[in-house]
Amino acid sequence: MLFEMNASAESVLFETTLRPNPPMPVAVLKAVVVVVAIFNLAFATYFVSRGAWPVTPFMGADILLLAWAFQASWRAAGRSERLQLTPRIFRIERCPAKGAMDRIELNPYWLRVDIEEPVRSSSRLLVASHGRAVQIGSFLPPGERLSLAHRLRVALAKSRAAQFD
Repeated sequence: MLFEMNASAESVLFETTLRPNPPMPVAVLKAVVVVVAIFNLAFATYFVSRGAWPVTPFMGADILLLAWAFQASWRAAGRSERLQLTPRIFRIERCPAKGAMDRIELNPYWLRVDIEEPVRSSSRLLVASHGRAVQIGSFLPPGERLSLAHRLRVALAKSRAAQFD
């Protein structure tokens, strides 16, 4: 586990793992590609019978692009972000679909949580400390991004209040 050293030394005040919603199951994606391929084959046959054979390569490309888009969507759903707040560190661990994990650590005492209002699909959720801002949850829907910002602000307020009790 990544946090074994710190987990025993400090209490974890907030922890969550963010993942994008996965696309449809692979079997359903394959079925969609097969159905589209059958329709395209029927249309291609019709166009060839009418002498419009140059249309057929584009219909084949259509199927290949659809299959590629589904595969890229499925692969992108494998990424995640893990957020952990302790009294001394706010840690962000990003695991892309491919590649090495990226770890960012910020001081929670000075941490600020900002979300662009009004919350839309293009609004960014930023955590900032000492002039360094990091976007988190970019793949989340607006409502979940707003909920995450609220939960993180509450956890930060509790951690700051506990330091002065």
